[in-house]
Amino acid sequence: MLTPAAYRAAFESALPYTKYLATAKPPERTRWEAFAIGVVLRPPQQALIQGFQRRINVLVISGTWCGDCVQQVPIFAAIAQLLPASDLGGHSAGIDLRMIDRDEHTDFSRHFTICGGGRVPVVIFLNEEFDFVALGGDRTLARYRRMAAAKLGPSCPLPGAPVPADEVAAVTADWLDQFERVALLLRLSTKLRAFHRD
Repeated sequence: MLTPAAYRAAFESALPYTKYLATAKPPERTRWEAFAIGVVLRPPQQALIQGFQRRINVLVISGTWCGDCVQQVPIFAAIAQLLPASDLGGHSAGIDLRMIDRDEHTDFSRHFTICGGGRVPVVIFLNEEFDFVALGGDRTLARYRRMAAAKLGPSCPLPGAPVPADEVAAVTADWLDQFERVALLLRLSTKLRAFHRD
């Protein structure tokens, strides 16, 4: 298990979403931007996010070339945009989303394999003190269900085919559940309640 200092160092070397996206090659960036247009957070989802009461540091191990990242990381960005964290001592409520390239930071990313491989995206949720809180990735249940239906059924989808809107909505809901779980875990944390006196 990594220490909070190790998570903090990785987080500080990571890039905010827009700066990370700027590192992508133009065709890759176009795919990310096109997918982001289809990410919709409904008013109840927006209200839920805006009600989070603790800071959540979110570190995503990613690759701009990765199709699964293209189809999920813009969801994280949409969630984080609704409650941006300020830099007031690191203790204010909000979501601070950072991206770290898997292949450029193997000293860090090698600690987070899934099913024996270096899959991406891997989402690491950290509290305001950079304590580990939770881990998510590389795909959500809704995505795996859709993939299983397509790949284990009579036909397979074409590579690079558009993602249906209902699947984007289902994956968004899956990820929002993860963010909400972390938000509640942090709000109910004995350590953080003592620190914040709430």
